Amino acid sequence: MTEQTHEASQVITPFDWMGGEPAVQALVDRFYDLMDLETGYAELRATHGPDLDRARQRLFWFLCGWLGGPSYFVENVGHPMLRARHLPFAIGVTERDQWVACMDQAMKDTGLPEPLQDILRPAFFQTADWMRNKDLETGD
Repeated sequence: MTEQTHEASQVITPFDWMGGEPAVQALVDRFYDLMDLETGYAELRATHGPDLDRARQRLFWFLCGWLGGPSYFVENVGHPMLRARHLPFAIGVTERDQWVACMDQAMKDTGLPEPLQDILRPAFFQTADWMRNKDLETGD
């Protein structure tokens, strides 16, 4: 094994750093539990319909791959096409901000290492902001 190959095998993904599938599942479960429990996430919760089971499964699959683990989403659903998949839902600044706040709270509640939270927070914000599809002209 060359030194470069050895170094590449030493790379730890966010998926590994946080603890793999059990940690991703705990994060997703806490995220959706908070969305259901906290009134501060009411607009975000309203975009999801009455049952969160499908959303939980898909976010788990997506995050596993996005964080550097197994590509379950691609295997089960196909290319993520996040923006296209979210177009049927009215997502504005309020929903974006609630999604980010809910995920931030879920990361804290599930004990993700703070340095990892610091890396994921702006990536989650950027992704959530890309999903906005209403109030784009006014910035609201």
